[in-house]
Amino acid sequence: MPFAKGKQRIPWLVLISILVPALNIAGHTCIFIYLRDASLNPIVYGILAILWGVVGVYAIYWSFNWVIEQYGDKWKRRIQPYLFVGPCILLLGWLLLIPTLRTLYMSFFNASSTKFVGLANYGQVFVNRLLLTALRNNLLWVVFGATACIVLGLLIAVLADRSSFEKLAKAIVFMPMAISFVAAGVIWKFIYYYQPGDEQVGLLNAIVVAMGGQPQAWTSMTQPWNNLFLILILIWMQTGFAMVIFSAALKGMPEDILEAARADGAGEIRIFFRIIIPYISTTILSVTTTIIVFTLKIFDVVMVMTGGQYDTEVVATQFYRQFFMYQNFGYGSTLAIVLLIAVTPVILFNLRQFRKQGGF
Repeated sequence: MPFAKGKQRIPWLVLISILVPALNIAGHTCIFIYLRDASLNPIVYGILAILWGVVGVYAIYWSFNWVIEQYGDKWKRRIQPYLFVGPCILLLGWLLLIPTLRTLYMSFFNASSTKFVGLANYGQVFVNRLLLTALRNNLLWVVFGATACIVLGLLIAVLADRSSFEKLAKAIVFMPMAISFVAAGVIWKFIYYYQPGDEQVGLLNAIVVAMGGQPQAWTSMTQPWNNLFLILILIWMQTGFAMVIFSAALKGMPEDILEAARADGAGEIRIFFRIIIPYISTTILSVTTTIIVFTLKIFDVVMVMTGGQYDTEVVATQFYRQFFMYQNFGYGSTLAIVLLIAVTPVILFNLRQFRKQGGF
């Protein structure tokens, strides 16, 4: 009997709407306590955790959906979206929103979080020499790293689409995306490796010596060259991402537009700038903002390659040092908020582009 027509069912629906979530919470709490306190073989722990994760999540959604099915169509349509989106929102709030608010709160206190200092930490941001260097380096990563990724990704996408070995070329360019930034940092650390003397085991220095040049300490050179060598790693990794997105956008271009332009006598360069770029401009903006976010948050490559030494510090590595190494919780939290403020406008712009394209 539908909820709207059977008022006598209201107590029953209210009861099961309270009882089913309560049973889920109680049951999963008991399982958690058992797994926490029991002394089991690590393999058994792993198997039970996987089973609990898969079966438990299925049981939660199945039981909640069963409750909603007891309602009439009107209320079912209203409640079901919250059933499937609600847990995600709660999880994101728990993992992202609450830590963000706590970090913001800590940024107004001193190093030990015992004394309120107001905006003093934020004022310190703009007079600290190391942080000014970090901000400058982040700007270098955005200007050179993001720009190179976009330009190379677009050029490779256009050229590969017209070549006979398109799949092979795209696979080679996209391959670095399969590894993490930490792994990429380790690989390039061996490429840039420098040791005094004639024998060089680093790939780049071995090539330089073989050609009659002098080996260089590439990552400890004077500014800004050492940062540019680090930015090259980002370009190596993210160009494949840009290429794939641009290639998908180019595949969606109507071929008759290009054929009409060629029939009118337009050259390939003019077609590229006057037709292709305007047609995929929204895709270019989306990819650009996404890569800018990557560059603003860059941490792994710098930490693995130099640890922030030799004036290669960025905001994320400076935050890590202040918060986790120096235990300066107030200033470290301030750097995290500064980084969040820098990234937020780019993310909002990206979300607006998605909305215009019908993504929301």
